[in-house]
Amino acid sequence: MLIGSLKRKPRRKKVERKRLHPRKRKRRPGSEILWSVFVLFFLFLWSGCGEEPKAPVTVAKKAPPVLGEQKKAEAPATKTSEKVEKKEEPEYTYNPAGKPDPFKPFIQLTPVREARNVPLTPLQKYEISQLKLVAIISTADGTNMALVEDAAGKGYFLKKGTEIGKNDGKVTKILKDRVLIEEIYQDISGQTKVNEIPLFLHRTEEGGGS
Repeated sequence: MLIGSLKRKPRRKKVERKRLHPRKRKRRPGSEILWSVFVLFFLFLWSGCGEEPKAPVTVAKKAPPVLGEQKKAEAPATKTSEKVEKKEEPEYTYNPAGKPDPFKPFIQLTPVREARNVPLTPLQKYEISQLKLVAIISTADGTNMALVEDAAGKGYFLKKGTEIGKNDGKVTKILKDRVLIEEIYQDISGQTKVNEIPLFLHRTEEGGGS
């Protein structure tokens, strides 16, 4: 009897352990439908919120054509104003008849030449600047004479009244250190003027050339 009771006890424990395992519950079909509806509703809201930022982009694209149209509208107005200004400008034409040449200096002088048949002297074939005053000589009667040389070294004597230079110059004074020469000119208005040119004595240095 004792042996039989000991063998039965383990069987009861097995039965009790089997009862402890919970039974698996089956999902109802209605809960799956509600879950899918909730997911679709959430996706609809998310897609609607993502489309809102696109509105400012369309407004920004339309702005440049408006500015271009304003510039096109302003351009014809400026062109018409320029045409009106050009028409109002008076036309001016220059008639040079009886007027001085604007490209020539007003103070330009021309030498007064006398008509004569006398041939030119060698001194009248040089410019005054081409001649060099090398000596001034005092005579017994108190008058002075001068000696000039050309570029070749040929000498010429000067006295008061000697004609010299290409512009009908004349010696007016012979001083101790220079000779004064006058040239008579006419300016552009026809007035006669005198130009005085000094020719200074060229002194030689000691132990050297000129």
